[in-house]
Amino acid sequence: MAGLYVHIPFCRSRCVYCDFFSTTLEHRQSEYIDALCREMQLRKDYLSEPVATVYIGGGTPSLLSDDSLRRLTDAVYHFVGNDKQIEEITIELNPDDVTTQKAQLLRSLGINRVSMGIQTFDDSRLRFLRRRHTSQQAIEAYSTLKDAGFDNISIDLMFGFPGETIDDWIADVEKAIGISPQHISAYSLMIEENTPLYNIMCSGELKEIDDDMSRAMYEKLCSLLAEAGYEHYEISNFAMPNFRSRHNANYWKAVEYIGIGAAAHSYNHTTRSWNIDNIDTYIEKINNDNLPQEVEYLNETMRYNDLITTAMRTKEGVDLNYIAANFDKKYVNHIAKESKSLIERQLVTMENNRLRLTHNGLFVSDNIMSDLIFI
Repeated sequence: MAGLYVHIPFCRSRCVYCDFFSTTLEHRQSEYIDALCREMQLRKDYLSEPVATVYIGGGTPSLLSDDSLRRLTDAVYHFVGNDKQIEEITIELNPDDVTTQKAQLLRSLGINRVSMGIQTFDDSRLRFLRRRHTSQQAIEAYSTLKDAGFDNISIDLMFGFPGETIDDWIADVEKAIGISPQHISAYSLMIEENTPLYNIMCSGELKEIDDDMSRAMYEKLCSLLAEAGYEHYEISNFAMPNFRSRHNANYWKAVEYIGIGAAAHSYNHTTRSWNIDNIDTYIEKINNDNLPQEVEYLNETMRYNDLITTAMRTKEGVDLNYIAANFDKKYVNHIAKESKSLIERQLVTMENNRLRLTHNGLFVSDNIMSDLIFI
């Protein structure tokens, strides 16, 4: 079953760390929604499998007006064709956009999962990130969503802020556990080029935390969430039983997905494509019934490498029986050869013919995947 991703690029202001495509041109919202609806019509034959999950991400989808949300979800249901087959519809929200009326509207539109970007419960760190909400607003937004009937709520957390201590991070994780979300995604603060944070770091104003501290924070995250009953099912993702992100599993398991909107990516086993990251050009081309995208045709090595770099992130790891059944023998031989040393170093383990990361392997996962890909 395939996935549908819809990109909403609008942001009221840009966070200091963000390198995703976004725009502050909110006045383009209505015509952008028109273009999204039209792109879905133009690409109705892209997938070979029915859509089971929908993810509305951004940007800040919670900035959409009520009318835009209704038009967008109507178009999504029309694209899917049979809304009864949809298992999960997620929308990303900013805490300060959550009101009782907004939460109730989202429920009425059939959205059954929300992902809220809290990042931290410390107001000084929120100001550093240039987030619009406060810690109290995040807690109140969570309560509002629960009161509206949402029982599948994910929150995002970040660690590794300049100057952050292990006790600061423990306090954040414990506050997250305290509100009992069904799902938690946690990421180390990344310093990406062409972001305000990158410029700050280059100026020498602030220093990154060292690798030992970052590892200690990740270790503490894993242990605290495990004690609280969360399953660590992907490197950065933790869920209560039966609350894994079904949509994101499409990416990790090489299932087909289609991305609608500026800068959105798509994959259908044969090709990988991505839309232009310019809202003006995107709208103009769609209005002229042209798809504003680049397409890459995948060969067997690309598909194998894609599988390695996604499946190895998960608790289940890579199914070697699947590789043997779907790829040339040279890939089977390659992974057998490369994994031998990794197993001896206790970075990966083999169980039921599945290769997966050990706890120690989590900390060097990029290096492990680099060893396992086929060049």
